[in-house]
Amino acid sequence: MLTKFQQLLHEYKKEIFHAEHDKQSVDDITAKCLHVTEDVLRNKFHYHFHKLPDADRAEIINMINNYTREAILPPVVERLVYRQMVLEKRLEAQLHLMEHLLEEVSAGVQAGGSSS
Repeated sequence: MLTKFQQLLHEYKKEIFHAEHDKQSVDDITAKCLHVTEDVLRNKFHYHFHKLPDADRAEIINMINNYTREAILPPVVERLVYRQMVLEKRLEAQLHLMEHLLEEVSAGVQAGGSSS
């Protein structure tokens, strides 16, 4: 049973490695990531002033807002989305591992129960 668990754990590690490093998998994750990032960045969020600012202050705030939205936000959102996609792949692999482990434990219990 211990050997089977070690084998299943090794398969899990291989599955994770392939999900994160195979060219096809990386390309799939990147394509999904870019799609989600574009969707997030398409949403326009507006800041509403409580008091009407003077024109100079409003222009400075608008410049900061535009710079943040165009230069800072896209790579940050892209990295967050990429990390989320990788974590989803890891979770799928963990669920796959747990299913196999539970099948092995169940088979071990049935085999142990029938021979007693």
